[in-house]
Amino acid sequence: MEALTPKDQFLQSLDRCMEHERFIPAFYDRFLSTSEEIRHKFRHTDFEQQNKMLLRSLRLAAGATSGDSEALKELRERARTHDQYHLNIEPQLYNIWLEAVIETVKEFDEEWDETVEKTWRTILGYVISYMVKRY
Repeated sequence: MEALTPKDQFLQSLDRCMEHERFIPAFYDRFLSTSEEIRHKFRHTDFEQQNKMLLRSLRLAAGATSGDSEALKELRERARTHDQYHLNIEPQLYNIWLEAVIETVKEFDEEWDETVEKTWRTILGYVISYMVKRY
């Protein structure tokens, strides 16, 4: 049997998490509880829409790390909307976001282990690095 690529491992883990309807709301509960600054940035957010965008962004992250041109195009756009001239998402907030994602995946993915964690950190680390460079 052929070994799974990091992208496939990531997407399978995401699919396992998405089997639980509480996955994304649990992430936002955790993330928003980390600071007043983060709660403030989300104060006018439509979470029904935001939840769909997060899922799309996570799938996009997997595609971008494997060089998918459509995913990379969308990642460039996401970096622009999150930069200092638009949503102004400061670089240090991405690490808080990452840890909230990791803790939530750990809670919902029944197959969570060091390999799954490394895969999430690698793929999201790539995206975070991309976003921070374009801040």
